[in-house]
Amino acid sequence: MFKRGVYVKNTRTLTEGALLASVFAVILLLTTYVPFVGIITVWALPVPFVIFTVRRGLKPGLMLWVVSLLLAFLIGGLVTVPTAFIFGSAGLVIGELYRRKLSGFSVLIGAGLIYTFNMLLIFLALVFVVGENPMQLAVDLTREQLEFAESTLGSFGQGEDQLAMMLEMIDTLVYLAPVMIVGVGITLAVITKLISYYVLKRLGHEVSALPAFRNWSFPKAFLWYYLIILILAMVGAEEGTMLFLVIWNLLPLLEIVVAVQGFAVIFYYFHQKKVAKVVPILIVATAILIPPLLYIVRIIGIIDLGFDLRKRMNGQKK
Repeated sequence: MFKRGVYVKNTRTLTEGALLASVFAVILLLTTYVPFVGIITVWALPVPFVIFTVRRGLKPGLMLWVVSLLLAFLIGGLVTVPTAFIFGSAGLVIGELYRRKLSGFSVLIGAGLIYTFNMLLIFLALVFVVGENPMQLAVDLTREQLEFAESTLGSFGQGEDQLAMMLEMIDTLVYLAPVMIVGVGITLAVITKLISYYVLKRLGHEVSALPAFRNWSFPKAFLWYYLIILILAMVGAEEGTMLFLVIWNLLPLLEIVVAVQGFAVIFYYFHQKKVAKVVPILIVATAILIPPLLYIVRIIGIIDLGFDLRKRMNGQKK
């Protein structure tokens, strides 16, 4: 009886694995060979791994991942294997964290870490194996395009100073590989987490959602990190040094953290005042479109990190 139950369970696992492997293969085919459709289908690549890992566990999920790597090689050769590697491993981590009933934030952090790690592996592979630095390639390509435009702008006797400043800014992009990698990792994590959550909910699984944005809050330590890096940036560092790299990679990330904290306070305030959500959403959009307003948002975030502004709002309401 026991052996028969194990046999039935294994058969169901294999059947479901084969089905989800086929689904992954179809999604990868569309993503690889149908350009406009692929922009949409690429976000569904981790979903089969999330579903299978949640239902069957980590070991079966790993087997599906290995099979997906072989399928990716058959579909597009070595070019598509990194895609299967990146999205498959992310699906495994997200599925396992969901299976362990962890919070929505824990799932998001886990997804962000695995995506960032994968992006770093791909970057290092391009640098040390292929011998090409993608950031340097991007800088060179952008410089060529701007220098081509310089002759046109110069013929009208204007735009030369602006182009010179832009070229200087572009040259610093080569130092921003770490922050770019983290940014891409976080973006992929957010999108994959949201898609996985809604798919699993539709399939009847109990999964934790992210807390309401108005309740998002970072540890107070981020305030000290931000202030220290800000002071170092104002003091300045020699270009190309380790301190220069640390400043110009950490500062944008910490500015985003403080801005998110500020936006969360804005959402919290309007929620307390029972104002429609469209108002804080418009404020966020306006602040992003008008960068000087972000300074105000960051100040709000700094005050909240340092003095628990939202708790004070809640206390005043009571």
